[in-house]
Amino acid sequence: MRRRTKPPAAPLPQREGIDPVRVRLPEDVDGVWGTVGDHLRDRFGGAVGGARVAEMVRGGRFVGVDGVVSGEEPYTAGMYLWFHRDFPVEERVPFEIGVVYRDERIVVVDKPHFLATMPRGRHVTETALARLRRELGLPEVQPAHRLDRLTAGLVLCVVRPEDRGAYQTLFRDRLVGKEYEAVAAYDPAVALPVTVRSRIVKERGVMAAREEPGEPNSESRIELVERRGGLGRYRLLPATGRTHQLRVHMNALGLPILHDPVYPVVREDGPEDFSRPLQLLARTLEFTDPFSGVPRRFESRLRLSGLG
Repeated sequence: MRRRTKPPAAPLPQREGIDPVRVRLPEDVDGVWGTVGDHLRDRFGGAVGGARVAEMVRGGRFVGVDGVVSGEEPYTAGMYLWFHRDFPVEERVPFEIGVVYRDERIVVVDKPHFLATMPRGRHVTETALARLRRELGLPEVQPAHRLDRLTAGLVLCVVRPEDRGAYQTLFRDRLVGKEYEAVAAYDPAVALPVTVRSRIVKERGVMAAREEPGEPNSESRIELVERRGGLGRYRLLPATGRTHQLRVHMNALGLPILHDPVYPVVREDGPEDFSRPLQLLARTLEFTDPFSGVPRRFESRLRLSGLG
């Protein structure tokens, strides 16, 4: 088996904490691309329009290992190019990231509500990844796992790319103990503690996940910690990590998490209401460090506001 050559280092620096996009020109078996510019217009014209691609080329936005690409270079399969996408206009999330722990391998942070973990869709520069790179001066830092944008709490990040796989494996193999806290309605008719198991399906492009008949692929233990009037504080212990799992399971019990904009009813899209954060917090992370063998336990310094 022929070993694939490692791509060269990007000649473009990060922009606002975001890496440039890398493009490798494919084989042109039909000979349809005479120049690099021909390929770029075909490749990206459908997304942003041919005129916009031509403008980007004229503006020197595409760079190869030897410098700026004019677009008139003969097409060469295997050639690498880099460019920065146009970032969407984003409203700044008015909450800061707190550093809970930092050493030469990992950074554990408290991600605030409303801040996406990784760039996706319309959230690019207003993400934990981009902010940490800018604020900590760590250009290669990467989260080892994801935390839903509307959920606050602990995120484990890896300082060096070569260490990321070891920490990701802990999450994949369910070797990380996770505890969440939520505020939701109190209902004396719901017998707690309870372990909820169900089959959760999340379709791409659909906001809400759903439960359907079939073999369970998700499991959560739910405990009542405190009651104040009509609200309760709950400890949530997920054994699996399906998308929106805890929100789905709480809703299935008739206890939707306070200020949830998706469960039980998807609210219309609109401006963020930063005064009504989802009352869900990733409170603890616990694992054995894959490099040192030392047991680690981290606790969030954030507090939910739902019970006052």
